[in-house]
Amino acid sequence: MGNITEEVFGQMPDGQEISLFTLTNQNGLQVKITPYGGRITSILVPDKKGQLVDVVLGYDDLAGYLADESNFGAIIGRVSNRIAKGQFTLDGQIYTLAINNGPNHLHGGLKGFAKVIWQAEVTSQNTLELTYQSPDGEEGYPGNLTARVIYSLSDNNELRIEISAETDKPTPVNLTSHSYFNLTGGTDTIQNHQLYLNADAYIAVDETIIPTGEMPSVHHTPMDFTQSKVIGSGIVPTKGMIILLF
Repeated sequence: MGNITEEVFGQMPDGQEISLFTLTNQNGLQVKITPYGGRITSILVPDKKGQLVDVVLGYDDLAGYLADESNFGAIIGRVSNRIAKGQFTLDGQIYTLAINNGPNHLHGGLKGFAKVIWQAEVTSQNTLELTYQSPDGEEGYPGNLTARVIYSLSDNNELRIEISAETDKPTPVNLTSHSYFNLTGGTDTIQNHQLYLNADAYIAVDETIIPTGEMPSVHHTPMDFTQSKVIGSGIVPTKGMIILLF
């Protein structure tokens, strides 16, 4: 069976200590998680030589995450991705959200779930549960909302992430885990990763990355990964590049 340990990861500007939990299974695989943003800070897996390598991007201490603008490893909410012009209509009422990405609302707003401190509880030898109470009106969203994330690591080297939410008013909710993976452990770029996507089309976006409603075919374009191929054979990833496929 695995185990979970806890240590101090760093301090918030107000002096509050933030923990780092390490989930370890019987094979030595480790997943490190901090309640600051519910973030996965590292996933250490054995390579073909049996050496542990970190396959997600992150920082070595809390200070790196406090300055982070990329939401490395965080839980994103209440709504991941963008809401055009920072407004939506629900049950006939217009709600105005925080604007933090050009003219749009992105990843929950100015603070979002990525920059709050979640309550952590070790519920078994291999399970860590995080909860966050988002009050009515936070970032402009209606309703008191309780978000819950359960991280569990099996002895089959499976990391399971279960995300749920409950609210006392109708409200948009679209939560996700925002890790950036590099399966080489950072020894090479993702351009040499093999990728397969069971996606016949992609979602076209405008200049502010809001969907236009068009769904062009991927066939005969660089975004055709309906057969496994090296990412860099057709697309050279750049900083901030976003590709939405379904």
